[in-house]
Amino acid sequence: MSTAVSPAPAGVATGHAPHAESNALIKPGYHPRLTNEDLAPLKKQTWGQYNIFAFWMADVHSVGGYITAGSLFALGLTSWQVLIALLVGILIVQFFCNLVAKPSQQTGTPYPVICRASFGVLGANIPAIIRGLIAVAWYGIQTYLASSAVMILALHFFPQWAPYADVAQHGFVGLSALGWAAFMVMWVLQAFVFWHGMEAIRKFIDWAGPGVYVVMAILCGWLVWKAGWSNIDLNLGGVKFQGWDAVPVMLSAIALVVSYFSGPMLNFGDFSRYGKSFDAVKKGNFWGLPINFVFFSLLTVVTTAATLPVFGELITDPVHTVGKIDSTTAVVLGALTFMIATVGINIVANFVSPAFDFSNVAPQHISWRTGGMIAAVGSIFLTPWNLYNNPQVIHYTLDVLGSFIGPLFGILIADFYIVRKQRVDVDALYTMSEQGEYWYQNGYNMKAVWTMIPAALVPILCVIVPGLRGGANYAWFIGMGLGFIIYTALNRKS
Repeated sequence: MSTAVSPAPAGVATGHAPHAESNALIKPGYHPRLTNEDLAPLKKQTWGQYNIFAFWMADVHSVGGYITAGSLFALGLTSWQVLIALLVGILIVQFFCNLVAKPSQQTGTPYPVICRASFGVLGANIPAIIRGLIAVAWYGIQTYLASSAVMILALHFFPQWAPYADVAQHGFVGLSALGWAAFMVMWVLQAFVFWHGMEAIRKFIDWAGPGVYVVMAILCGWLVWKAGWSNIDLNLGGVKFQGWDAVPVMLSAIALVVSYFSGPMLNFGDFSRYGKSFDAVKKGNFWGLPINFVFFSLLTVVTTAATLPVFGELITDPVHTVGKIDSTTAVVLGALTFMIATVGINIVANFVSPAFDFSNVAPQHISWRTGGMIAAVGSIFLTPWNLYNNPQVIHYTLDVLGSFIGPLFGILIADFYIVRKQRVDVDALYTMSEQGEYWYQNGYNMKAVWTMIPAALVPILCVIVPGLRGGANYAWFIGMGLGFIIYTALNRKS
């Protein structure tokens, strides 16, 4: 069903006119408090299926994605059981990504703007800030993970710098001097790509994803050649579960896959808005998710399994695998590849999101670039290495924040598909008029706010209460289901 667009109500403050080269469609009735050139609807939507496919390649091909895929094969399941879990999990992700893509693709608006339909034109800052904070935490952690590749490169060519890699000798707030240098190198590289705008990001991810594949395939082939195929066991953790005993473990693996993609899935509208058609977005999701992810996972597990016969130990971190190779060319190529891979996922998953989210809070004062830089600077003060090196802290911090993602997703989907029957008044998303469809009560839809409280509280309890810990793996599903059901129930008269 096509998007309904009606004229903005009269008596609304006039927005700023866009620059001649801008792709933003800013109408005279759009209120400055809700509009800038980054948040306004797009004039032209130019991304084809390859661009969406490349987006998912950039999102999957990272150190975190590598470790996550490898960890599933160490759960004690047989390889075919893990592959079934991977496929089911990623098909669920594909299904929900198609759902969340449609409203933004139809309207040409980013995630925080489309949230105005369900939360109100001012209430949309609630989901925007929550998603932005989650992205800041992950942005810092991914940058820290990638900085280890920079350190491997530095120590390979300058072994005399080893004392500066020792936090006990030369350390500051838990990170060594060389660690700080490596972290800031990655930080600046990512900021450089981001600063050049969405078109530069599109060009970067268009070649970065395939490039990572090529190098990973070479690394995998070399390890298999060194190990000999007959010496490779794909059941990394040994088979511990048989028959029906394997079902709960497989369900946990499925939930883990969905949880891993839950952040990018929630704000996928930030990217689907650029899709030239919804069909192009769906095709890009098909090639980028089930096809790409399963192939990447197979490549990952073969590479990981081959480290045991080659190096005498099972190495799940690809950066450490590269560091073990006694070849300057291999170390340089491998380290640069995983640096590029992490720049890719960090920009698409953790930079673009807070850029739009924080800009949405004060559009006339915080541009898209400024919003992204707020996230980048905030990630330094978070000292992500301390978070990452303390499993309990990172577990509670990220899981509690993640407990909000499911409810936000459930509300967004229920509002667009059930309550509004896939119809959005685009102009009303940018008006502060009290007669505007999405003004509700002083700019806030209290039904969405009241839905968030129980829908987020239950998953949080699953995370922090020991007796409910079994439900923690399914926090996203619980929150999404509750958000969807409660919001639909509260709007049943509508």
